[in-house]
Amino acid sequence: MPQSKALAEVAQQLHTIKDYIRWTHSQFNHHKLFFGHGTDNAWDEAVHLVLGSLHLPWDFDPSMLDARITHDEAVIVLSHVEKRCLDRVPLAYLLGEAWFAGLPFHVDHRVLVPRSPIAELIQNRFEPWLTDEPMRILDLCTGSGCIGIATAYAFPYAKVDLADISEGALSVAQSNVERHYLEDQVSIYQSDLFNDLPKDGYDLIVTNPPYVDDEDLTAMPQEFSHEPALGLGSGLDGLDITRRILRDAPNYLTNDGVLICEVGNSEFALQDAFPEVPFMWLEFENGGQGVFMLTADQLREHAELFAAEVTSG
Repeated sequence: MPQSKALAEVAQQLHTIKDYIRWTHSQFNHHKLFFGHGTDNAWDEAVHLVLGSLHLPWDFDPSMLDARITHDEAVIVLSHVEKRCLDRVPLAYLLGEAWFAGLPFHVDHRVLVPRSPIAELIQNRFEPWLTDEPMRILDLCTGSGCIGIATAYAFPYAKVDLADISEGALSVAQSNVERHYLEDQVSIYQSDLFNDLPKDGYDLIVTNPPYVDDEDLTAMPQEFSHEPALGLGSGLDGLDITRRILRDAPNYLTNDGVLICEVGNSEFALQDAFPEVPFMWLEFENGGQGVFMLTADQLREHAELFAAEVTSG
Protein backbone atom coordinates (compact mmCIF):
# COMPACT_ATOMS: atom_id res chain seq x y z
CA MET A 1 0.00 0.00 0.00
CA PRO A 2 1.64 3.30 -1.06
CA GLN A 3 2.14 6.07 1.50
CA SER A 4 3.01 9.81 1.41
CA LYS A 5 5.19 10.40 -1.68
CA ALA A 6 4.06 7.14 -3.20
CA LEU A 7 0.44 8.20 -2.72
CA ALA A 8 1.13 11.33 -4.72
CA GLU A 9 2.48 9.15 -7.53
CA VAL A 10 -0.70 7.07 -7.44
CA ALA A 11 -2.79 10.23 -7.66
CA GLN A 12 -0.93 11.20 -10.83
CA GLN A 13 -1.85 7.90 -12.45
CA LEU A 14 -5.54 7.87 -11.49
CA HIS A 15 -7.94 10.40 -12.93
CA THR A 16 -11.63 9.48 -12.92
CA ILE A 17 -14.06 8.23 -10.30
CA LYS A 18 -14.01 4.92 -12.14
CA ASP A 19 -10.21 4.77 -11.89
CA TYR A 20 -10.31 5.26 -8.13
CA ILE A 21 -13.02 2.65 -7.59
CA ARG A 22 -11.08 0.08 -9.63
CA TRP A 23 -7.80 0.83 -7.84
CA THR A 24 -9.43 0.83 -4.38
CA HIS A 25 -11.02 -2.53 -5.13
CA SER A 26 -7.60 -3.94 -6.04
CA GLN A 27 -6.05 -2.59 -2.84
CA PHE A 28 -8.78 -4.12 -0.69
CA ASN A 29 -8.24 -7.52 -2.29
CA HIS A 30 -4.46 -7.23 -1.97
CA HIS A 31 -4.67 -6.47 1.74
CA LYS A 32 -7.27 -9.19 2.38
CA LEU A 33 -9.56 -6.97 4.42
CA PHE A 34 -12.45 -8.17 6.53
CA PHE A 35 -15.87 -6.92 5.41
CA GLY A 36 -18.63 -6.91 7.97
CA HIS A 37 -19.45 -3.32 8.86
CA GLY A 38 -21.96 -2.47 6.17
CA THR A 39 -20.71 -4.38 3.13
CA ASP A 40 -19.66 -7.98 2.59
CA ASN A 41 -17.26 -7.73 -0.36
CA ALA A 42 -14.37 -5.66 -1.71
CA TRP A 43 -16.24 -4.16 -4.68
CA ASP A 44 -19.18 -2.76 -2.73
CA GLU A 45 -16.83 -1.38 -0.09
CA ALA A 46 -14.67 0.27 -2.76
CA VAL A 47 -17.70 1.92 -4.35
CA HIS A 48 -18.94 3.02 -0.94
CA LEU A 49 -15.56 4.47 0.04
CA VAL A 50 -14.99 6.45 -3.14
CA LEU A 51 -18.54 7.79 -3.47
CA GLY A 52 -18.79 8.50 0.25
CA SER A 53 -15.46 10.33 0.26
CA LEU A 54 -16.73 12.50 -2.61
CA HIS A 55 -20.13 13.06 -0.95
CA LEU A 56 -21.88 11.42 -3.90
CA PRO A 57 -25.07 9.34 -3.53
CA TRP A 58 -25.22 5.66 -4.41
CA ASP A 59 -27.78 6.35 -7.15
CA PHE A 60 -25.83 9.11 -8.92
CA ASP A 61 -25.77 9.27 -12.73
CA PRO A 62 -23.44 6.45 -13.98
CA SER A 63 -22.13 8.77 -16.69
CA MET A 64 -20.41 10.65 -13.86
CA LEU A 65 -18.05 7.70 -13.37
CA ASP A 66 -15.86 9.27 -16.04
CA ALA A 67 -15.69 12.60 -14.19
CA ARG A 68 -12.18 13.57 -13.09
CA ILE A 69 -11.32 13.81 -9.41
CA THR A 70 -9.63 16.98 -8.22
CA HIS A 71 -6.33 16.96 -6.34
CA ASP A 72 -7.98 17.77 -3.00
CA GLU A 73 -10.56 15.04 -3.52
CA ALA A 74 -7.82 12.56 -4.40
CA VAL A 75 -6.02 13.31 -1.14
CA ILE A 76 -9.17 12.47 0.83
CA VAL A 77 -9.91 9.26 -1.07
CA LEU A 78 -6.33 8.00 -0.87
CA SER A 79 -6.11 8.82 2.83
CA HIS A 80 -9.26 6.79 3.48
CA VAL A 81 -7.96 3.86 1.46
CA GLU A 82 -4.68 3.96 3.37
CA LYS A 83 -6.39 3.95 6.79
CA ARG A 84 -8.80 1.24 5.69
CA CYS A 85 -6.00 -1.03 4.44
CA LEU A 86 -3.15 -0.38 6.87
CA ASP A 87 -5.02 0.43 10.08
CA ARG A 88 -8.11 -1.68 9.33
CA VAL A 89 -10.41 1.21 10.35
CA PRO A 90 -14.05 0.38 9.51
CA LEU A 91 -15.25 2.51 6.61
CA ALA A 92 -18.15 4.01 8.56
CA TYR A 93 -15.68 5.63 10.97
CA LEU A 94 -13.68 7.08 8.09
CA LEU A 95 -16.79 8.60 6.52
CA GLY A 96 -18.46 9.43 9.85
CA GLU A 97 -21.69 7.89 8.60
CA ALA A 98 -23.47 4.55 8.32
CA TRP A 99 -26.81 3.52 6.87
CA PHE A 100 -29.35 1.43 8.76
CA ALA A 101 -32.90 0.52 7.72
CA GLY A 102 -32.53 2.90 4.78
CA LEU A 103 -31.58 5.86 6.98
CA PRO A 104 -28.25 7.71 7.49
CA PHE A 105 -26.66 7.91 10.94
CA HIS A 106 -23.64 9.70 12.32
CA VAL A 107 -21.16 7.24 13.83
CA ASP A 108 -17.71 7.43 15.39
CA HIS A 109 -15.52 5.33 17.67
CA ARG A 110 -17.88 5.84 20.62
CA VAL A 111 -20.49 3.51 19.09
CA LEU A 112 -20.64 0.26 17.17
CA VAL A 113 -21.13 0.47 13.43
CA PRO A 114 -24.85 -0.29 12.79
CA ARG A 115 -25.30 -3.71 11.17
CA SER A 116 -28.05 -5.55 13.03
CA PRO A 117 -30.55 -7.72 11.09
CA ILE A 118 -33.18 -6.07 13.29
CA ALA A 119 -33.27 -3.44 10.53
CA GLU A 120 -35.33 -5.86 8.44
CA LEU A 121 -37.84 -6.32 11.27
CA ILE A 122 -38.21 -2.56 11.61
CA GLN A 123 -38.77 -2.06 7.89
CA ASN A 124 -41.50 -4.74 8.09
CA ARG A 125 -42.94 -2.98 11.17
CA PHE A 126 -42.28 -6.16 13.17
CA GLU A 127 -45.05 -7.98 11.35
CA PRO A 128 -46.45 -10.49 12.10
CA TRP A 129 -44.93 -10.49 15.58
CA LEU A 130 -46.74 -7.38 16.82
CA THR A 131 -50.51 -7.69 16.83
CA ASP A 132 -51.14 -4.04 17.76
CA GLU A 133 -49.20 -0.90 16.94
CA PRO A 134 -46.90 -0.08 19.88
CA MET A 135 -47.31 3.26 21.58
CA ARG A 136 -44.33 3.01 23.96
CA ILE A 137 -41.01 1.59 22.69
CA LEU A 138 -37.62 1.14 24.36
CA ASP A 139 -34.35 0.72 22.47
CA LEU A 140 -32.08 -0.70 25.15
CA CYS A 141 -28.27 -0.54 24.67
CA THR A 142 -29.01 1.96 21.94
CA GLY A 143 -25.47 2.97 20.90
CA SER A 144 -25.88 5.31 17.93
CA GLY A 145 -29.66 5.26 18.39
CA CYS A 146 -30.20 3.67 14.98
CA ILE A 147 -32.66 0.97 16.10
CA GLY A 148 -34.84 3.31 18.13
CA ILE A 149 -34.78 6.10 15.57
CA ALA A 150 -35.64 3.76 12.71
CA THR A 151 -38.45 2.34 14.86
CA ALA A 152 -39.73 5.87 15.45
CA TYR A 153 -40.03 6.27 11.68
CA ALA A 154 -41.91 2.96 11.46
CA PHE A 155 -44.32 3.98 14.23
CA PRO A 156 -44.67 7.78 14.04
CA TYR A 157 -47.30 7.93 16.82
CA ALA A 158 -45.20 5.99 19.32
CA LYS A 159 -43.04 7.48 22.05
CA VAL A 160 -39.54 6.00 21.84
CA ASP A 161 -36.91 5.90 24.59
CA LEU A 162 -33.22 5.30 23.89
CA ALA A 163 -31.09 3.99 26.76
CA ASP A 164 -27.39 3.27 27.14
CA ILE A 165 -24.82 3.25 29.92
CA SER A 166 -22.23 5.08 27.80
CA GLU A 167 -22.28 8.86 27.93
CA GLY A 168 -20.27 8.99 24.70
CA ALA A 169 -22.72 6.73 22.90
CA LEU A 170 -25.65 8.83 24.06
CA SER A 171 -23.96 11.94 22.72
CA VAL A 172 -23.86 10.27 19.31
CA ALA A 173 -27.46 9.13 19.70
CA GLN A 174 -28.55 12.67 20.57
CA SER A 175 -26.89 13.99 17.43
CA ASN A 176 -28.82 11.44 15.40
CA VAL A 177 -32.12 12.30 17.07
CA GLU A 178 -31.51 15.92 16.10
CA ARG A 179 -30.38 14.94 12.62
CA HIS A 180 -33.73 13.26 12.04
CA TYR A 181 -35.75 16.00 13.81
CA LEU A 182 -37.27 13.55 16.29
CA GLU A 183 -36.76 15.47 19.54
CA ASP A 184 -40.52 15.53 20.22
CA GLN A 185 -40.89 11.77 19.75
CA VAL A 186 -37.61 10.29 21.05
CA SER A 187 -36.18 10.65 24.57
CA ILE A 188 -32.72 9.64 25.79
CA TYR A 189 -31.72 8.08 29.13
CA GLN A 190 -28.31 7.23 30.54
CA SER A 191 -28.93 3.99 32.37
CA ASP A 192 -27.23 0.73 33.28
CA LEU A 193 -29.81 -1.39 31.43
CA PHE A 194 -33.14 -0.76 33.24
CA ASN A 195 -31.72 0.71 36.46
CA ASP A 196 -32.49 4.37 35.77
CA LEU A 197 -35.51 4.04 33.50
CA PRO A 198 -39.09 4.97 34.41
CA LYS A 199 -41.39 1.98 34.87
CA ASP A 200 -43.89 3.29 32.36
CA GLY A 201 -44.67 -0.01 30.63
CA TYR A 202 -43.37 -0.56 27.11
CA ASP A 203 -45.32 -2.31 24.38
CA LEU A 204 -42.04 -3.20 22.70
CA ILE A 205 -38.51 -3.52 24.03
CA VAL A 206 -35.97 -4.07 21.28
CA THR A 207 -32.31 -4.51 22.13
CA ASN A 208 -29.00 -5.36 20.54
CA PRO A 209 -26.87 -5.72 23.68
CA PRO A 210 -23.22 -6.79 23.87
CA TYR A 211 -23.18 -10.55 23.27
CA VAL A 212 -19.70 -11.62 22.13
CA ASP A 213 -18.17 -14.36 24.30
CA ASP A 214 -14.59 -14.23 25.53
CA GLU A 215 -13.28 -16.72 22.98
CA ASP A 216 -14.82 -14.97 19.99
CA LEU A 217 -13.75 -11.57 21.31
CA THR A 218 -10.07 -12.50 21.17
CA ALA A 219 -10.43 -14.02 17.70
CA MET A 220 -12.27 -11.14 16.01
CA PRO A 221 -10.70 -9.43 12.96
CA GLN A 222 -8.69 -6.28 13.59
CA GLU A 223 -11.53 -4.04 12.36
CA PHE A 224 -13.47 -4.77 15.55
CA SER A 225 -10.66 -3.41 17.73
CA HIS A 226 -11.71 0.09 16.65
CA GLU A 227 -15.18 -0.38 18.13
CA PRO A 228 -15.89 0.24 21.84
CA ALA A 229 -15.22 -2.95 23.82
CA LEU A 230 -18.16 -2.01 26.06
CA GLY A 231 -20.48 -2.67 23.13
CA LEU A 232 -19.09 -6.09 22.23
CA GLY A 233 -18.03 -8.36 25.09
CA SER A 234 -20.44 -9.91 27.58
CA GLY A 235 -18.59 -12.48 29.64
CA LEU A 236 -17.46 -16.05 29.21
CA ASP A 237 -20.47 -17.22 27.21
CA GLY A 238 -21.57 -13.81 25.88
CA LEU A 239 -24.74 -13.79 27.96
CA ASP A 240 -23.94 -11.75 31.08
CA ILE A 241 -25.99 -8.77 29.93
CA THR A 242 -28.72 -10.82 28.23
CA ARG A 243 -29.40 -12.66 31.49
CA ARG A 244 -30.01 -9.35 33.25
CA ILE A 245 -32.33 -8.22 30.45
CA LEU A 246 -34.36 -11.44 30.67
CA ARG A 247 -34.67 -11.03 34.44
CA ASP A 248 -35.74 -7.38 34.44
CA ALA A 249 -37.63 -6.89 31.15
CA PRO A 250 -41.01 -8.16 32.44
CA ASN A 251 -41.06 -5.34 35.00
CA TYR A 252 -40.98 -2.83 32.14
CA LEU A 253 -43.37 -4.45 29.67
CA THR A 254 -47.12 -4.03 29.38
CA ASN A 255 -49.21 -7.18 29.72
CA ASP A 256 -49.21 -7.62 25.94
CA GLY A 257 -45.65 -6.38 25.54
CA VAL A 258 -42.89 -8.08 23.58
CA LEU A 259 -39.11 -8.32 23.98
CA ILE A 260 -36.99 -8.67 20.85
CA CYS A 261 -33.31 -9.26 21.55
CA GLU A 262 -30.26 -10.02 19.42
CA VAL A 263 -27.61 -12.41 20.75
CA GLY A 264 -25.84 -13.37 17.51
CA ASN A 265 -23.56 -16.38 17.80
CA SER A 266 -24.44 -16.71 21.47
CA GLU A 267 -27.80 -18.12 20.37
CA PHE A 268 -26.62 -21.66 21.06
CA ALA A 269 -25.26 -20.81 24.50
CA LEU A 270 -28.59 -19.17 25.36
CA GLN A 271 -30.55 -22.26 24.35
CA ASP A 272 -28.22 -24.44 26.39
CA ALA A 273 -28.58 -22.16 29.41
CA PHE A 274 -32.40 -22.06 29.23
CA PRO A 275 -33.65 -25.25 27.53
CA GLU A 276 -37.08 -24.82 29.16
CA VAL A 277 -37.70 -21.39 27.61
CA PRO A 278 -39.59 -21.29 24.28
CA PHE A 279 -37.44 -18.70 22.52
CA MET A 280 -38.89 -17.81 19.12
CA TRP A 281 -35.92 -17.38 16.79
CA LEU A 282 -36.78 -14.97 14.01
CA GLU A 283 -35.83 -15.58 10.39
CA PHE A 284 -34.51 -13.00 7.94
CA GLU A 285 -34.80 -12.81 4.18
CA ASN A 286 -31.70 -10.62 3.91
CA GLY A 287 -29.45 -12.71 6.16
CA GLY A 288 -28.81 -12.72 9.87
CA GLN A 289 -29.53 -14.88 12.88
CA GLY A 290 -29.55 -14.93 16.64
CA VAL A 291 -32.57 -12.69 17.25
CA PHE A 292 -35.29 -14.02 19.55
CA MET A 293 -38.70 -12.88 20.71
CA LEU A 294 -40.42 -13.51 24.02
CA THR A 295 -43.76 -12.16 25.20
CA ALA A 296 -44.27 -10.53 28.57
CA ASP A 297 -46.23 -13.61 29.69
CA GLN A 298 -43.38 -15.93 28.72
CA LEU A 299 -40.84 -13.78 30.53
CA ARG A 300 -42.98 -13.73 33.67
CA GLU A 301 -43.60 -17.47 33.47
CA HIS A 302 -39.84 -18.09 33.67
CA ALA A 303 -39.01 -15.15 35.95
CA GLU A 304 -37.66 -17.31 38.80
CA LEU A 305 -35.40 -19.18 36.41
CA PHE A 306 -33.99 -15.96 34.96
CA ALA A 307 -33.48 -14.47 38.43
CA ALA A 308 -31.70 -17.58 39.66
CA GLU A 309 -29.34 -17.55 36.64
CA VAL A 310 -28.32 -13.94 37.29
CA THR A 311 -27.82 -14.63 41.03
CA SER A 312 -25.75 -17.76 40.42
CA GLY A 313 -23.67 -15.95 37.78
